[in-house]
Amino acid sequence: MFQSRVFASILKRNKGASIINNAITNLRGTKITPFSHLRDIHQQQNPPSRSFLYGFKSLSKGHNCQYVPSSTRKMSTVAASVGSESKEGLRLLVKGGPKAQKMVGIWLFGSAAWVFSMVILGGVTRLTRSGLSMTDWKFTGGLPPLSNEDWLIEFEKYKQSPEYKIVNKGMNVEDFKFIYWMEYAHRMWGRGLGIIFALPFSWFLRKGYVTVRLGAKLCGLFALGAGQGLIGWWMVKSGLEEPASEYAQPRVSPYRLAAHLTSAFVIYSGLFWTALSVVMPEPPAESLAWVRGAAKVKRLALPVSLIVGVTAVSGAFVAGNDAGHAFNTFPKMGDTWIPDDIFDLKPVIRNFFENTSTVQLDHRILAITSLTSIGALWWFTRKLDIHPAVKSLIGATVGMATLQVSLGISTLLSYVPVSLGTAHQAGALTLLTFMILLNHTVRKPSASLLKSLPQVVKTAM
Repeated sequence: MFQSRVFASILKRNKGASIINNAITNLRGTKITPFSHLRDIHQQQNPPSRSFLYGFKSLSKGHNCQYVPSSTRKMSTVAASVGSESKEGLRLLVKGGPKAQKMVGIWLFGSAAWVFSMVILGGVTRLTRSGLSMTDWKFTGGLPPLSNEDWLIEFEKYKQSPEYKIVNKGMNVEDFKFIYWMEYAHRMWGRGLGIIFALPFSWFLRKGYVTVRLGAKLCGLFALGAGQGLIGWWMVKSGLEEPASEYAQPRVSPYRLAAHLTSAFVIYSGLFWTALSVVMPEPPAESLAWVRGAAKVKRLALPVSLIVGVTAVSGAFVAGNDAGHAFNTFPKMGDTWIPDDIFDLKPVIRNFFENTSTVQLDHRILAITSLTSIGALWWFTRKLDIHPAVKSLIGATVGMATLQVSLGISTLLSYVPVSLGTAHQAGALTLLTFMILLNHTVRKPSASLLKSLPQVVKTAM
């Protein structure tokens, strides 16, 4: 009897040891995560008596850290992002859970894509010289001409404009209809953006998905969008005035065109950044080493982004001054590297914004500077310990910058055809998109996520 009890006790102990050995074997090589942070997060949704992690802590009592599977750590990070508005935690922009977060994100990305398409349509409108075909402006836009009589009335209005008298004299009604429809579509597309932005925004507010912080941002972007229509008319109005010289072609003010394009870029950037913040509240971070590497990338990415933005705005002055047709050779400008007339206007500052030779030279220099600075960003970060997604994004940005410079040179050498000119303008906004995405990806994680990260990423044995 005594022997059987001893034998049963040995079997029981061996069984327990086997279970522990199997658990250690399964967990060997997984990532190490400080337990206190995971416990606090998990206990928000599970009482301590029922928590697996709480039981696991008691099993591992006496150790400074616990082995937690990678999937469990990722789930804990998600729990932190869903639950919290503590002083150290992450403050989400959307309330209502993952479904609401996804809906708001899709809406904002869709609005950003709409603005992107508006920039492209605006470029086509400018390149086809359609922007001055509508000589008045109505807040609601109004209906287009529906009868031959209505078309003749609009055509008579256009005949009074300087563009018709100097550039398009003798144009027939059918040709006028084309440029009118281009400008009308551009204006209506802008008003359509107001509708697809305002209606879902109202619904999300009613459902309580939008936080105060997000609501303030979106109200500011909506105000900018409303002002964009006024800036557009302010720009067109400058082209309806008599030119200073009888030999000068009527065109919109390059300053107003630059303001119009810059405003569109700001609205797009704001929408795209906010959409990223909604769907990706935390940057990709698997270790503190990757976070430190991302911080180094950010210090370089910010000034590079500024150069890219300035280059894009300088393109508006090239378009506003018709400077793309001044010199259609590359790399030289005509027979020289630097034209002789780059400082002909007085005061000197006017040359940088109104002198066609100087404006094109400035844009060339800025474009090469953008490409060089993005290449330097890749060179100085290629050996950094950073997230693979960041490395891939930097490489893609280098490729996009190279393509954009190639498009610019091709557009110049081809005397600015509509197709290449439109592609070049789209490329500018695409390159800016890459820079926005890069800056958003390398931003600093929240304090709660930083506490949960190991020093380095540990791979499985």
